[in-house]
Amino acid sequence: MKTKISLDGVWQRIDQIKKANQIKVLEAFKQAGVQNSHYAWVTGYGYDDLGKDKLDELYAAYFNTEAALVRPQLVSGTHAIASAIFGNLNSGDRLVAIGQPYDTLQTVFNKWSKKFGIDYYPNVILSEASGSQCGIKEILTSQAPQDDKRNLFFIQRSRGYEWRDSYSLNFIAELIEQIKSNSPQAIVFVDNCYGEFTQEQEPTDIGADIIAGSLIKNPGGGIVAAGAYIAGRESLVENAAEFMTAPGIGKHGGCNFDQTRLMMQGFFMAPLIVSEALKGMSYAAKVFEELGLETLPAYDAERNDIIQAIKFNNRDKLIEFCRLVQTNCPVNSMFAPVPDAISGYDDEIIMASGSFIEGSSIELSADGPLREPYIGYFQGGLSSAHTIYVVDLIAEALSK
Repeated sequence: MKTKISLDGVWQRIDQIKKANQIKVLEAFKQAGVQNSHYAWVTGYGYDDLGKDKLDELYAAYFNTEAALVRPQLVSGTHAIASAIFGNLNSGDRLVAIGQPYDTLQTVFNKWSKKFGIDYYPNVILSEASGSQCGIKEILTSQAPQDDKRNLFFIQRSRGYEWRDSYSLNFIAELIEQIKSNSPQAIVFVDNCYGEFTQEQEPTDIGADIIAGSLIKNPGGGIVAAGAYIAGRESLVENAAEFMTAPGIGKHGGCNFDQTRLMMQGFFMAPLIVSEALKGMSYAAKVFEELGLETLPAYDAERNDIIQAIKFNNRDKLIEFCRLVQTNCPVNSMFAPVPDAISGYDDEIIMASGSFIEGSSIELSADGPLREPYIGYFQGGLSSAHTIYVVDLIAEALSK
């Protein structure tokens, strides 16, 4: 299928972002002083794993933070987020969610807020439009008044399973300004999953106190086997590390099990891989728009994550879409995904992912909850050429 409008201008903008971020990553490697000797690995407690410490320095340098925690022991983005948030809250403190958390995170927030005696305020602001219309400061003041309780604001940068644009860095900066003016001691946490390297800045460059993300998404560059990261103020990262391991152990315990080189190499490759994903998703948006489907974001819009949402308004079309993606994945192409109940989700979910790393979202994949209006979430793509080929096949099938 041939698109009617050239994507040259869109892709040039993506290439500019890629170049800027590649230079930033290179400078982070130079600042951290990475050497071949840092690839060596140890056994046991891992206290003398020098590569582990150097990896933390590398992430802290890129994200412009005091400290970072990058570990294969963080099994997912959800695990990293939970450690970062509940490691920094005490009984009686407040957790305020801006943007609807992912289904799995809602389970964590609801359960652990009750367990630890934390006041949880979900879904304060659902979109940039509603934030500006309702008055951010008034909303935040009502949910987190000034008193001796600690307020932690969780900002869901990516869309999750919502029909909204991912939050732009401009909007996040506005939120942070309003939060800090109302509650100067508040902690601002940004879930950075799917968002790394999509813009020339990161949330920590514009005032976020702490962020987290998964290594089998953007920062792993498509080659990291497992893990997640946390980056931010040193005291906050250390509290998260102690929640992950134990008080007194924190960042010091645990070894990287010969994964350091891959984690470093994946991080170096990440700006390129993310740019390939963004190009593929912009093409997908244009093609699906030409098929008469609603998409978010539009093909030429600013992108703040690697996800393309497509509204099918039809259960069967969503299922067919995911099956066509699966059929054209490099791994497990002979299988057909079926809707099923998955732990942590309220609805049946259909997922298509034939990836080299199981569950990798930087590799081309698709998923969606089986609920109206039957939105498909298309993401990743190590190669834009692969994504374009798959999108053309899907367009042809859906046009019949």
